Order: sequence, then structure tokens, then C-alpha cells
Amino acid sequence: MQRRLDEHNNSDKGAKYTKIRRPVKLVYSEAQDDRSSASKREHAIKKLKRKEKLELINA
Repeated sequence: MQRRLDEHNNSDKGAKYTKIRRPVKLVYSEAQDDRSSASKREHAIKKLKRKEKLELINA
């Protein structure tokens, strides 16, 4: 996870969205068993409404 955070903040590669919104700060994480389930969970979180995301962060 630290490697990904460093890539978002220091790499020239990656999404334009994160390049112009640096520094990127990690506000929430959860453990998953494998990469596939982590990707599915990330997708599910991205589909949440803003209010639900804030509740998840603050919980």
C-alpha cells in the first residue's frame, strides 16, 4: 500500500486525476485476501455515494 501511495505522489506515470491533486493522502484502507477481492471492493467503494464514503471513513 505504501508503494502505491508513493507512486501516486511521486511518479510521472498514472492517472491525470491524481497528478493534479497532489499530495494524495490515504484516509481509509481495509485488508483483503487477494488482489481480485481487493479490486472488487475498490470498485464497490467507488460506486458509493459521497455521504456513504464519508461514513465509511469516519467509522
